[in-house]
Amino acid sequence: MTELHDKVVWITGASGGIGEALAYGAAARGARVVLTARRSAELERVRAACPDPSRVAVLPADLEQIDDAQALADRAQAFFGPVDVLVNNAGLSQRTTALETSLASYRRLFEIDFFAPVALTRALLPAMAARGSGHVVVVSSVFGKIAMARRTGYAAAKHALHGYFDCTRIELGDRGVRFTLACPGFVSTAISLNALGPEGRAWGTVDSDIGQGMTPAACAERIWQAVERDRYEVVIAGRERVAVWFKRFLPLRWYTAFARRLKVS
Repeated sequence: MTELHDKVVWITGASGGIGEALAYGAAARGARVVLTARRSAELERVRAACPDPSRVAVLPADLEQIDDAQALADRAQAFFGPVDVLVNNAGLSQRTTALETSLASYRRLFEIDFFAPVALTRALLPAMAARGSGHVVVVSSVFGKIAMARRTGYAAAKHALHGYFDCTRIELGDRGVRFTLACPGFVSTAISLNALGPEGRAWGTVDSDIGQGMTPAACAERIWQAVERDRYEVVIAGRERVAVWFKRFLPLRWYTAFARRLKVS
């Protein structure tokens, strides 16, 4: 069981949405928290709203432009000591079909949604394995388990995360390092506003399913509960949870027909 009290927790994508809610949840549990995202002012806002801001540090960084993940990890650990829990939450979605999506957009999606969490995890794993403790949390998505139109790059990157961490868990699970893959469904955040649209521009629209989704606070609480119980994978979703079940058990043509009818905006 992973206890957060007095642990050092590093959260990426912490300036809003699920990441912000995760920060409040970790701070409320008595953790010392390092917040990372691009927007310094928003990180400072989140820090100030935590129960004890003196136990929260701000580390601005653009995870699309990680030149030296080890240096960034070292800076994160300079605040409170070795990171006990890494939360890879930062992410970028899309709203274009395969025919509309440029290779540049696919590369950008993979840089943020796959390579950044892998790079930060690799920077911390050796020390975690050496001391026989540590927990890596990955905020994936139900689209790491199912398919939907206009999500080709996003779903591909999330599926890649599952493959990477499935294998890494097998390699390091007996060395005291724990992993949790959280797969949220529709959560009321700005993810669709910032998603890549045509020509790589921001989509700029709040999708109806996103706007009516669960609150970030509710999602974050479910994630922390999964971490505390050492659950490897948890799907956090409402009615969209059924799509995961359909993908697993329905014949392919039935699932394909179902997926084509899913709302995409």
